[in-house]
Amino acid sequence: MNFDYFYGEQSEQYAFYRTPKVFYTDERFRGLSSDAKTVYGILLDRVSLSVKNGWSDEEGRVYVYMTVSSIEEAMGCAHQKACGLLAELDEFGLIARVKQGLGKPDRIYVKNFIQVWNSNLQKYENHTAEDMKIIPQEVWKSASNNTDKNNTENSDTYPILSGITGDKDMDERHSYRDYLYERLEMELLYVQYPYDRETLDSIMELMLDVICSKRKMIRIAGDDKPVNIVKAQFLKVNNSHIGYVMDCMKKNGTKVRNIKQYLLAAIYNAPLTMESYYQAWVNNDMAEGRL
Repeated sequence: MNFDYFYGEQSEQYAFYRTPKVFYTDERFRGLSSDAKTVYGILLDRVSLSVKNGWSDEEGRVYVYMTVSSIEEAMGCAHQKACGLLAELDEFGLIARVKQGLGKPDRIYVKNFIQVWNSNLQKYENHTAEDMKIIPQEVWKSASNNTDKNNTENSDTYPILSGITGDKDMDERHSYRDYLYERLEMELLYVQYPYDRETLDSIMELMLDVICSKRKMIRIAGDDKPVNIVKAQFLKVNNSHIGYVMDCMKKNGTKVRNIKQYLLAAIYNAPLTMESYYQAWVNNDMAEGRL
């Protein structure tokens, strides 16, 4: 390939994963592989998406979703290597994983190691040279690495300094895919509808199209609605709602001319109409003596 040179501010056109520079300057991380550092950067990038969507536990700790298959795709590696990279980050204490049950992706907590490190440094910042003799070696080495005369190494937040580029929109879509996979309990749906796996996958992809859409308006049942309203409604959808949509499709006796528009309307309306639909169904069965 024959790539062009950079001119002026053209380098600003790229999106970057945030890989802390300290990974490459501090001896504590010398044993961390380059691939593991990259995966940490990808996970760290997803933290902002989790914050935006309120993905935190009862203690306010932010977590992200990233399946092993997503790591395989992002890193271009095999399943065993992807599992090994997560295990490596776990061993270094840079992430914590919480299992969610069979078929569901783990919650991954990305650890804020800088906060702990800075607090340790602050304890010793007023010590004299004589006092430094009793300070743990790993602490004063870290301090000396961040006192260059030109202050180029010193940063409260350790800025983005990796050269790894990535498509931010695709990364956002991967994050939402992992989130929907868990929320919709796709593995359970595959069991419930064993002959409709392709339809279920299409429904999830359609939901992703809407949630990640950059358009201002989306047409639902003939009406143009603001994309943020539709997105918020789609994020309410759960496993039961998808089951409801599947049941409605199977019971629909009329020919559907535009399946995409039909599904958009069905998914959007599911949280609003499912309860009344099943209640009417129960009432009908009671009236006919079937309950």
